[in-house]
Amino acid sequence: MTRQTSPLPVRGTRVSSRRRLLCAAVAWPLAGWSAPVASKPTACGPLLSHTFLRLQDEKPVSLCDFTGQVLLVVNTASLCGFTGQYSGLEALDRRWRERGLVVIGFPSNDFGRQEPGNARQIADFCENTFGVRFPMMSKTTVVGRDAHPFFRALAQRTGQAPQWNFHKYLIARDGQTVRSYASAVAPDNPSLLKDIESALLVKS
Repeated sequence: MTRQTSPLPVRGTRVSSRRRLLCAAVAWPLAGWSAPVASKPTACGPLLSHTFLRLQDEKPVSLCDFTGQVLLVVNTASLCGFTGQYSGLEALDRRWRERGLVVIGFPSNDFGRQEPGNARQIADFCENTFGVRFPMMSKTTVVGRDAHPFFRALAQRTGQAPQWNFHKYLIARDGQTVRSYASAVAPDNPSLLKDIESALLVKS
C-alpha cells in the first residue's frame, strides 16, 4: 500500500546546526522522514490550529494542545469491519504515550453509515467494548464538500483523503510532516510501527 507524504521540512545549511541535529536525524531518513531544524518546541502551526469537542463531555479541545507530539489521527466507526482496530490503537497509545505518541479518534458516519449513534452511545461503545482511553472527538465529517478543514488539510498535504473508516494520518512533531495509511493498514503493521518509532526519535 503506497503511503503519501507532504513536502519534507528544509534542513538548515549551517554546519553547526547540522552537527547538532545529526543524532536526532539518523532514524528519520531510514523511513523517508526528515527531522525538523528547530531545537526548541515547535509553535502551533496552521495544520493543528483547530478546536474540536471531546466525545465524552463535549468540552472544547484544541489540537494545539498536542504541539510537539507525534499524532496518529484516525477516522473511526462502531459498525465497521475494521472496528476491531480500536484494540490495536489503544495498545499503541499505551505503549508509546510516555514517549510522545497521541492517538486521536474522530468518529465519522461518512462511510456506509456505520457510525449512526450519538456521542454518549459512541463513547460507551468504545470504552466498554475496547477499553479506549485515548482522546476521542465528536462525530466529524472527514470527506466531501462538508469535510472538516482539518481533514481537508490532511488530504491536501498527503494527496490522499480517507476512502473508508479507520484511515490513518501520522503527523510528526513539527506539526507539518504527514504520512497517510489506508484503512487496511492495521495498528500493528510493521511499516506503520517503524514510522511511529522513527517519528518519536526526533525531539521537538
